[in-house]
Amino acid sequence: MKRLNKYISDTGFCSRREADKLIESLRVTVNGRAPELGTKIGDDDVVCVDGKEVKAVPENKSDRVYLAYNKPVGITCTTERKIKGNIVDAVKYKQRIFPIGRLDKPSEGLILLTNDGDIVNKILRAENAHEKQYRVNVDKPITPMFLNKMSSGVPILDTITLPCDIKQVGKTSFDIVLTQGLNRQIRRMCEYLGYNVTRLIRKRIMHIKLDGLKAGQYRQLSDDELNQLNNDVVHSSKTARDS
Repeated sequence: MKRLNKYISDTGFCSRREADKLIESLRVTVNGRAPELGTKIGDDDVVCVDGKEVKAVPENKSDRVYLAYNKPVGITCTTERKIKGNIVDAVKYKQRIFPIGRLDKPSEGLILLTNDGDIVNKILRAENAHEKQYRVNVDKPITPMFLNKMSSGVPILDTITLPCDIKQVGKTSFDIVLTQGLNRQIRRMCEYLGYNVTRLIRKRIMHIKLDGLKAGQYRQLSDDELNQLNNDVVHSSKTARDS
């Protein structure tokens, strides 16, 4: 038996969080009836989303897809096809996939896409401390005070950002490594200190890099990248309760 949201995410239909939203909006049925959140699924149960059956996948995940995509500016990280410029239509992959996390519409660079719902939260949860590196351009010269405050923590969204590594690489540009994923975090941090971001590129997620991908291009993760990814998240918590 497994929870309904995990069953749906394991099929590659969407992430576990999105599965919960589908259940709450009554778009999911189990054996023809609307289920509750937390419902558990057995081998003989029939699960449908919008009237179409979603079937269980091989335990060895032999059909899973893992892509690195260089998201251009203007693409929205959503699977909602009704939204113009959504990432699913932009990638045009032959199988159903969804993004791991987000890059806001004005930002660009590396984002991972998959149909392995089990791995999503392991990568995203801040307490798992998986690194993401960004190149950031701002609208005026960077000062030592700015670098110090950015690295030590900035009050945004009713919290203080975690200490992070930051390195100036130009008069108005810097590299920053985060283990958090707060909404528009870098832009909000800069704005708090009186700077506006003019360009933001994500260059790395954990050990995975853009590796020369041009804007709008994607590639399959290599066997080495995928093996290291699985090794790195094997002890990561999937939910707060797992921690």
